[in-house]
Amino acid sequence: MKRAACGTWPSPIAAAELARSAIALSCVRVAGGALYWVESRPSEGGRYLVATLAPSGALRELTPAGFNVRTRVHEYGGMPYAIAPDAILFSHFADQRLYAQRGDEAPAALTPAGYRYADFDLDSSGERVLCVREDHTAGPGAEPKNAIVALELGAAARTPRGAPAPQSVTDPGVVLYGDSDFVAYPRASADGRRIAWISWNHPDMPWDATTLHVARLASDGLHESAPIAGGPRESVVEPRWDADGSLYFLSDRSGWWNLYRWRDGRIERVFSIEADIASPLWTLGASSYALTGDGRAVARYTVKGSDRLGVVSLASGELEPLALPFVALSSIQMLSRTTAVAIAASATAQAAVVTIDLASGNHKSVRAPSLIKLDPAWISRAEPVEYPTAGALTAHAFYYPPTSPQFSALEGEKPPLIVKAHGGPTAHSTPELNLGTQYWTSRGFAVLDVNYGGSSGYGRRYRERLEGGWGVVDVEDVVAGVRYLVACGRVDPRRVAIRGGSAGGFTVLAALAFHDVFRAGANYYGVSDLEALAHETHKFESRYLDRLVAPLPEGREIYAARAPIRHLDSFSAPLITFQGAEDRIVPPSQSRAIVAALERKGVPAVYIEFEGEQHGFRKAESIVRSLEAELDFYGRVFGFAPATSTRTTS
Repeated sequence: MKRAACGTWPSPIAAAELARSAIALSCVRVAGGALYWVESRPSEGGRYLVATLAPSGALRELTPAGFNVRTRVHEYGGMPYAIAPDAILFSHFADQRLYAQRGDEAPAALTPAGYRYADFDLDSSGERVLCVREDHTAGPGAEPKNAIVALELGAAARTPRGAPAPQSVTDPGVVLYGDSDFVAYPRASADGRRIAWISWNHPDMPWDATTLHVARLASDGLHESAPIAGGPRESVVEPRWDADGSLYFLSDRSGWWNLYRWRDGRIERVFSIEADIASPLWTLGASSYALTGDGRAVARYTVKGSDRLGVVSLASGELEPLALPFVALSSIQMLSRTTAVAIAASATAQAAVVTIDLASGNHKSVRAPSLIKLDPAWISRAEPVEYPTAGALTAHAFYYPPTSPQFSALEGEKPPLIVKAHGGPTAHSTPELNLGTQYWTSRGFAVLDVNYGGSSGYGRRYRERLEGGWGVVDVEDVVAGVRYLVACGRVDPRRVAIRGGSAGGFTVLAALAFHDVFRAGANYYGVSDLEALAHETHKFESRYLDRLVAPLPEGREIYAARAPIRHLDSFSAPLITFQGAEDRIVPPSQSRAIVAALERKGVPAVYIEFEGEQHGFRKAESIVRSLEAELDFYGRVFGFAPATSTRTTS
């Protein structure tokens, strides 16, 4: 092996290849024995399409060019399509109308403008779809209204091919329930006679407190509606009916999201485990478990940030773990009574759509979209670490050492460290193969991916550490992680950077404003002014800060004390900031303001704004430019020339 300064090592992962390979998979569905999912196209402006498998096993793209299968309900979206007997129903990103795609014909709009749709479920007739609708017709400045609605598909389904759709199908839907601020998971029973859904109200988020409702579903609406579970300090999600009329759901009333059953008017826990089956409901329609139809369920469960899959007997509650290599699992469905399907990733393989035989544990990848096939010798594997943090507590993270089969550090050199702060802030990082992480480790950087207090995947108590403490607890945990690695002699304390997006971007800015352990920061669409965010952000998160920080206006002093933009006296580390021009979650004003303030102070600050991007970058050219600019930025700050640097004079 050759010796070279860390950060300068040549890497097989170029930003351009990483961007082309950054195809996101989501929203698996099974209909008529066929498998469907959604995947992105970075090379096509970041659009999303519905895909399936041809009889030959080859990929078949179902969504025609010019259409983008993506919903903006809650801005974060979620399940954007459904498979009807004679059509694919989908939300088109450009106008948020619901479209029906029948065979090779051009998709036709079913709903008028001004409404957004997500989280679809067809009733037993196949001619009526139940979904979440977000009504934006009140105009700018008005809070949109969320409701469970029913859309009649019969007229559209009976329209002869080639004939224009009747005017009656351009209907926004009939409201079944609209008595709360938010709704999710409308699910009809197998016989079509009952419906279940969840609701919640400001200032709660769906991982704080939700209510599970059940009602009789008739042609004229709902009858005998009643709440059956949930309430203050209990998060209930993912209701699912079994053929016998039992209703299953996930609740964290024990401190962990476990599986429960409502039957004959009584609630009982199916099985108990100190692990979370669900995840925070940022995107609608998430599926963490599935009923097999033969008295069992297959469930994903998270232990210390790492996912596992098991089969549960619904009668005895016995859990049989499956021996699988996967550490990240989502979108759990049943392809048959013996075969599950999921989006799965391991420590050495990126996310793929996989089928899993529940008897043998044998699994098969049916769609692995990544174009980069990394030699195992280049892969830096996650090392789970636990370390002391403020309040005599323990924080969690995954550490990735610099890894190359060709290069090692200079004699006596310790690697520079990049600390990653995830978004949410209730999200959590998993130890799966992430080429974005390997982009850094293959060049000689160490990476610490921190699951700070407030992260999911460690139970409700860990998640609640952040209540009233955002900007303190998360920052203390990333700082403690650096000190832990420095004390272990694993990294160079003079070359430590922090990067993060959205809520993670706020952690970046707060860490640089209030601590001196970081020498550089990369802020992706992060929050700089908390009170401004509370007034500017969208409905879903408009009261989120009540719990993370404090209610307004009485908590205004706390907001000011936590806002990085108001505490720049000690902010001296260079900062690079990336922002989407169309971001409605963290508006561009947040990034523009702190960059301008740092420039006035004389702190080196780079700002790059991307037209046509929202919250998170989806276009290949945006991904390439941000990665290359960030690498070049670290080279300038730490004094080395990256092997793949594309430096300009700007």
